[in-house]
Amino acid sequence: MSTRFLVSGLAAVFLTALAPGSARAFQAKPAATPHEDRIPAGKASLYVRDIGQGPPIIVLHGGPDFDIGYLLPELDRLADSFHLLYYDQRGRGKSAAGVEPKDVSLASEIEDLALVRRHFQADPVVVLGHSWGAVLALEYALKYPDRVSGLILMNPAPASASDVTVLREAQRKALGADMDRQREIIAGAPYQEGDPEAVTARYRIHFKPALLRAQDLDKLMTRMKAGFISQGKAGIVKARAVEDRLMADTWAMNGYDLLPRIRALNIPTLVIYGDHDFIPVTIAQHIADAIPGAHLVTLKDCGHFAYLECGDAARRAIDGFFQTPIPRPQ
Repeated sequence: MSTRFLVSGLAAVFLTALAPGSARAFQAKPAATPHEDRIPAGKASLYVRDIGQGPPIIVLHGGPDFDIGYLLPELDRLADSFHLLYYDQRGRGKSAAGVEPKDVSLASEIEDLALVRRHFQADPVVVLGHSWGAVLALEYALKYPDRVSGLILMNPAPASASDVTVLREAQRKALGADMDRQREIIAGAPYQEGDPEAVTARYRIHFKPALLRAQDLDKLMTRMKAGFISQGKAGIVKARAVEDRLMADTWAMNGYDLLPRIRALNIPTLVIYGDHDFIPVTIAQHIADAIPGAHLVTLKDCGHFAYLECGDAARRAIDGFFQTPIPRPQ
């Protein structure tokens, strides 16, 4: 049986950018500067941002009601060796103008990702998805497996409805009495109307058990609050409605389960998990077990935002993924 490797076809580029022992932390300051652009997508105009040189990586933010802002600046540190291709997903962040929630579906999300890939002429491309972004990455890989050369699933969200139930129970236990406070905020008029202060207060409670260190939670919430203020009430409400649409297409669907389907993927995959993530490890393990040859790396003293909380260790895992010949099952 023949064996294909992740580095085949791009070996010279990868090995030049990442010689043995050259792993650099996220904290290393890149010399690159970002470039911003827009991609027409029907009624939408997708905001895209790219930075760096080297093998291309499309970055998918989580939420799904967030935008790329919470990933920056830490994830940009990969720009010393990679060409990072970010975009705000349709109806969120700087891609919200002209979009109605009814215009967004899982199908449109997949096609938007394909549009971004074509815009940057990245064929095939590594896709890095954080949290919910990992679910979108898997859905895209299932639709267009030949367009994906590798998957990096960082702190992945559940890939099945049954694992969503596991996650919600774990969150309920982790929050304890704070769960009632969160529900109170969500039910209040300020939150329902998209008030940035109320939304920030809710997510501070939501993410409190997701990060190990209080200073990292403060850093995350500072940038999230800035993003909420920038969106404004209307943008927040729209993003929330988009999230509802995507939930209806995935987690809320009866029997939603990607795990049996991703067993057919022939794509090198790295799954990054933090041992203090509020998502139970079984969820990441289920994904890693399902994809043939996938490698699960558990980072010590790290929560749900690996790029922010434990940048050195996350960088080493990503560098190792590109340096090591990884068999592609046939």
